[in-house]
Amino acid sequence: MEHGDCNSTSDCDDSLHELYTFLDGELTEEKRSTIEQHIDDCSPCLEAFDFEAELRTVIARRCHDEVPETLRRRIADSLGLSEGP
Repeated sequence: MEHGDCNSTSDCDDSLHELYTFLDGELTEEKRSTIEQHIDDCSPCLEAFDFEAELRTVIARRCHDEVPETLRRRIADSLGLSEGP
C-alpha cells in the first residue's frame, strides 16, 4: 500500500488495527486523537476509514430485522425474566 505523505507504515498498521474500536468510540481520548491525526495526514488510511464508516452506515440503515415476539418470550423465559405464575 502506498502511504502518500505518511512517514510510518507502523502508524498505518496501528491506526487500521484500531479502526473498529475508533469507529465504536471505545478508545481513550489520547489514542483517538493520535489516530485522528494520522488519518488526517495519510490518504490511504483516510480512504479505509471513509469506506468502513460508510459501510457501517449502510448496514445500520438496511439491517433492521424485527425479533419475533415468540422468540423474545422464549429468551425471557430461559433467562427467568418472564412475568407469570
